[in-house]
Amino acid sequence: MVDHLSSVALIALGSIFMCLIALVGGFALLLPPRRLQRLLIPLVSLAAGSLMGGALFHMLPESVAAMNPIDAAAWLAAGFAAFLALEIFLHWHHSHRARHAGTAHSFFPQPLPLLMLVGDGVHNFVGGLGITSTFLIHPAAGIAAWCAAVAHEIPQELGDFGVLLHCGWSPRRALFWNFVSALTFPLGAWLAWQLRSLLPLPQLVMFAAGNFLYISASDLVPEIKAQVSLQEAASCLAWFATGLILLRALASL
Repeated sequence: MVDHLSSVALIALGSIFMCLIALVGGFALLLPPRRLQRLLIPLVSLAAGSLMGGALFHMLPESVAAMNPIDAAAWLAAGFAAFLALEIFLHWHHSHRARHAGTAHSFFPQPLPLLMLVGDGVHNFVGGLGITSTFLIHPAAGIAAWCAAVAHEIPQELGDFGVLLHCGWSPRRALFWNFVSALTFPLGAWLAWQLRSLLPLPQLVMFAAGNFLYISASDLVPEIKAQVSLQEAASCLAWFATGLILLRALASL
């Protein structure tokens, strides 16, 4: 059983580490573009499987056990639909290729970098809220959800960093604003902790699970399907299955 002090420490450490991941784009400068691309696609595939596994094997069972299944499904759908709405109205797409930077269109006058950072900030806030809520219901499930989120954040931050550079930003500016957008994760975590006795935790967990499923199915899986050679496709499928299997194994433990 995780005591009060340990819970605070784990939530704080997890939030700090999630913010530091925003600086991972700096490592992209150390790698040749071709090598970075070869590394990025397996990471994207692993993240897709991990996010889906985190939602299906950890977040969903914990919430369904605490609420009516129909209500749980409604909150799951709401989380999925909320991120769909965010992409429609902000035209926010967690792309992992800089090619999206030249084709983006927005309903708003702000340029693509601002819209992408706003979308990341909202996503990180919801992630902090949902993962912490999962942890408060069941610590092991919360840790598994956090691991799945980390698997997603690494390729996402690398991709976002590339898009910002492609839009003409300096590396220092891109890293700084990526880090700023990540600070909403500890904000969401802090809010979930402070209002833990008031917030509908199982509902928030299902909402976050819907977010996980949306990111996996809408943003990451299409990147996997875009691979043209049979060898690349098989490798992506293997990494996707690895993410699912790892999260399933964590659920068994």
